[in-house]
Amino acid sequence: MSDTITLAAETRDRVGKGASRALRRDGRVPAVIYGQNKEPTSIHLEEKALMKALMTGHFMNSVIMVSGERTLPKDVTFHPVTDRPVHVDFLRIGEHTEVTVAVPVVFTDEDDAPGIKRGNGVLNIMRHEIELIVDA
Repeated sequence: MSDTITLAAETRDRVGKGASRALRRDGRVPAVIYGQNKEPTSIHLEEKALMKALMTGHFMNSVIMVSGERTLPKDVTFHPVTDRPVHVDFLRIGEHTEVTVAVPVVFTDEDDAPGIKRGNGVLNIMRHEIELIVDA
């Protein structure tokens, strides 16, 4: 697991389409924290801070501190045209909870492989990510 990222969040009083649209107009992103047999918590995050965390490249595999709770991002919904985040789902995790994460596979120096250098080799990628079960 990567380093812990902290995001400031506030609880939402109102839920629903109208309330979510109003939050998005104000530069906030609605989100929900669920899991560990507790009630789901509706929150909202600052869009700018969320985008900064998303652009790190390891957001989905990092432990995120949201409202003082350890969470793991499970889903980020993006707008189909603007690619702005529309909604985020966080899974509440405990200190020694086992979680399944998808770790992306990155190939380096593939052009230096002898078969590809000669021009008759092909790098055949079967999986772009590997699922791991780790202790959070």
